[in-house]
Amino acid sequence: MHDIKLIRDNPTAFALTMSRRGPFSIDPIIDLDLKLRGFLKEQEDLKAELKRLSDEFGKCKRQQQVPPTELVENITWHKERLEIIESDSNQNPKELKKRLDAILATLPNLPAPEVPQGADEAGNVEQKRWGTPREIEGAKEHFDIGAPLGLDFESAQVVSGARFAYLRGQVARLNRAIGAFMLDTHTEKFGYQEVVPPVLVRDEALFGTAQLPKFAEDLFRTSDGRWMIPTAEVSLTNLVREQIIDAELPLRFTALTLCFRSEAGAAGRDTRGLIRQHQFDKCELVSITMPDQSEAEHERMTGAAEHILESLGLPYRRMLLCSGDMGFSARKTFDLEVWLPGQKQYREISSCSNCGDFQARRMNARFRPAGEKGTRFVHTLNGSGLAVGRTLVAILENYQNADGSVTVPEVLRPYMGGLEALTPAGKA
Repeated sequence: MHDIKLIRDNPTAFALTMSRRGPFSIDPIIDLDLKLRGFLKEQEDLKAELKRLSDEFGKCKRQQQVPPTELVENITWHKERLEIIESDSNQNPKELKKRLDAILATLPNLPAPEVPQGADEAGNVEQKRWGTPREIEGAKEHFDIGAPLGLDFESAQVVSGARFAYLRGQVARLNRAIGAFMLDTHTEKFGYQEVVPPVLVRDEALFGTAQLPKFAEDLFRTSDGRWMIPTAEVSLTNLVREQIIDAELPLRFTALTLCFRSEAGAAGRDTRGLIRQHQFDKCELVSITMPDQSEAEHERMTGAAEHILESLGLPYRRMLLCSGDMGFSARKTFDLEVWLPGQKQYREISSCSNCGDFQARRMNARFRPAGEKGTRFVHTLNGSGLAVGRTLVAILENYQNADGSVTVPEVLRPYMGGLEALTPAGKA
């Protein structure tokens, strides 16, 4: 959510920066703000004058004097004018404020100065690579590799429809091992606090992290009006909503949860396999920081996600997203893309974003700076550490063997009872 005072005081700079996201006109916002402030001032002036006139009328009554006709007419006019303002939605400051807030709620975050300009993923900038992409002769994609190992899309199609899967036997155990390894690494090595959060949330929570109102079609909603989380970012970040934080910052949270996405805008994309499911597991990272900490925390968070990939021996690259490819609430985003030999390309497996105070304003999450009066908004950050299903995909493709088995990465073997490989014969 943007500060209207900032927009009002710097309209040209705001419009120029926002236009980096795409076509943007600031005129409707400025016009509505001027209208709001004009009618708000008139309303306040009318109330003040009506109070003065009413006091004068009361004084006449107390002195047993007949109030002058002009005074009575003046009171009547002010009352009628005040009633018009408060009943007309085009003049009522409360209604105008709702309309202004509704417009502001649909505006994405402003990109940081160092974010490259671009309209889509073609404008993203590669920052680093780790590992050597594996060229495997006759490499298969994960759905073909996984089918003999317990990855079952056909049964899920019958039970739930498209974009669902059953994971059975060794594949199910490997999936569980991946999530447990991620949680253990983030809590023990990087100091995140493990959380088991709700996966059903209210409108206010999704508004706070900016999935609502703009992206309602991407979400699943229950019959009682709650929403199924698209990411644990929602539940974890809202831990600080409507709070003035007295604890030492940064706060760091991690959670392994089911996530649910309608994939409304992904028709025809990744229709086979685990890449784009309606239901999936993800290990989420969230940090709550002071403004001067957030850039360093962004690097630290991205490094935690990279550490998972490196520990698993999965080649990846880090991309700095351009202005047109960033998420709605992000100020700056790093995507990590893992190499998939079956697809012969890099695919996103983690997205780590610094949201600045954008979400904090929507949640009213603040802290008390040392030595200062008053409060300031915190900065929020979120990242995948990692998407479990996509990590499973990467392991199946990068560790596939010619005999149909899949080698288990060494760091996961303690979570697999020492099992060194998945084999078709051992799927049950």
